[in-house]
Amino acid sequence: MKPGEKFIDAAFTRRMHRNRYRSIWISDLHLGTSGCQAERLLEFLQATESDTLYLVGDIIDGWQLKRRWYWNQTHNNVVQAVLKKAKRGTQVFFVPGNHDEAVRQYIGLDLGGIRIRDEMVHVTAAGKRMLVLHGDRFDGVIACAKWLAYLGDNLYTLVLKFNQVYNAWRARAGLPYWSLSQYLKHKVKNAVSYIASFEKALAAEARSQGLDGVICGHIHKAEIRDIDGITYCNDGDWVESLTALVEDHDGALRIVTWQEVVVVKDRLRAEEESMAGVPA
Repeated sequence: MKPGEKFIDAAFTRRMHRNRYRSIWISDLHLGTSGCQAERLLEFLQATESDTLYLVGDIIDGWQLKRRWYWNQTHNNVVQAVLKKAKRGTQVFFVPGNHDEAVRQYIGLDLGGIRIRDEMVHVTAAGKRMLVLHGDRFDGVIACAKWLAYLGDNLYTLVLKFNQVYNAWRARAGLPYWSLSQYLKHKVKNAVSYIASFEKALAAEARSQGLDGVICGHIHKAEIRDIDGITYCNDGDWVESLTALVEDHDGALRIVTWQEVVVVKDRLRAEEESMAGVPA
């Protein structure tokens, strides 16, 4: 073997291991809406591998599709990428949320290699037992006033449309992305209180089941934190934050972003091509 080939193999191995995980959790994709960052999601799916992939609810936005049909080729490509992973041996679990609640009638079935479950317990490599569920049934608004949840969803859609226009201007001005919805969540007292109550309710449910932690989605706020001895994990969303929760092979849980995963992959590919004497 030539020296150059040895270096190329090493670079390739590093690239594969940097984006190879034991488990990945993604949620709140909202396929079927213009707000879904389907192209970046597809890049993330193509750049990562895992033994298990959890789809933690609101994968397809049935609420919005009932109002207005929106579905382009990239959304198809995302679905095909998930099916391809299942076909190649990745265990794929789909835990429906409130926006794709119609899928709940198929709980317990395996369709096209996708296992549909209401909630699950995931055991990490470190032995931690984690409850996996979307989390909408712990949302007081959805549980008690679903009409208000629909209203909130419409308002959120309007905020996203404003964001798209405003951030197109910011991009032309060379400025980074800015999220009005995230700003409001952090600044409005009632929103902060709502998020804290939701997180505590999920942690309490995990504790009541004798588990070590909980993994959820729903509120579009990626976070890992300790709540009275319970590990609370939220994998975020693919509308604005573009985040996922991953488990490394030693059982460590962490949040990753589209940017860090795809940028690392591209940098290592450039390094591999450079070592091979090919212009990056």
